[in-house]
Amino acid sequence: MADDILVRIRNLSFARGNRTIFDGVDMDIRRGRITAIMGPSGTGKTTMLRLIGGQLKPQTGSIHVDGQEVNKLKRSALYLLRQRMGMLFQNGALLTDMNVFDNVAFPLREHTDLPPELIRDLVLMKLHAVGLRGARDLMPSELSGGMSRRVALARAIALDPMMIMYDEPFTGQDPISMGVLVRLIRLLNDALGLTSVIVSHDIQETMSIADDIYLLSGGKVVGHGTSSELQNSTSEWAQQFLKGEPDGPVPFHYPANEYRADLISGSDDHRGRGA
Repeated sequence: MADDILVRIRNLSFARGNRTIFDGVDMDIRRGRITAIMGPSGTGKTTMLRLIGGQLKPQTGSIHVDGQEVNKLKRSALYLLRQRMGMLFQNGALLTDMNVFDNVAFPLREHTDLPPELIRDLVLMKLHAVGLRGARDLMPSELSGGMSRRVALARAIALDPMMIMYDEPFTGQDPISMGVLVRLIRLLNDALGLTSVIVSHDIQETMSIADDIYLLSGGKVVGHGTSSELQNSTSEWAQQFLKGEPDGPVPFHYPANEYRADLISGSDDHRGRGA
């Protein structure tokens, strides 16, 4: 494995029942960079994060993280690897019965034997990094949506992970909060030497900070490159997604019979249903 590749995915296939989510996907996530995984809703973006984290196992193919094949690790080894991965969940997932300080301190108390004085200093350091040191005594119910996401980010970096995975970090954020999060993701990635993986369908915000972008559709990688490379791509799929066009390789209409024939021949199909 090339030394600059932290996550190497090869020939990955995964299905839920009869529905194929991924079909022969290859990806390289490079160290120290921000990699975005984008695509329409339902293309398996969050599923990809769960596969990388070992919560799910592929039917075929391999996922290597820092040289270890995730889907073949024993529970104890997988547990140790996960401690080196931070995760920012879509809704923040703060513990509602703990204040901000205790939420950020939680992984330090669970996974280390550090003395309380050092844990306090580390928590204040992480909160300061996201601009919320003064909010340490607030409860999650007292936080705005943007503040909750930033506290969750402080918790995600509490153990100084090698990588952070962001699941739709910009969803539901007002323009100011979104701008703060975009800046924080870039700043923390560079200042802490992290590798960041962002799953999102927020095109403008994600492309403004991503070094590498993968576009997914129909279980395949349909586009890959930098922001400028994809914007100048001749791929019809890439152009449809980036410009938000309603029809194209991803059709507006769900597959169905020809409309006129459906109206004529199916007039009695639903008669009596629901009675």
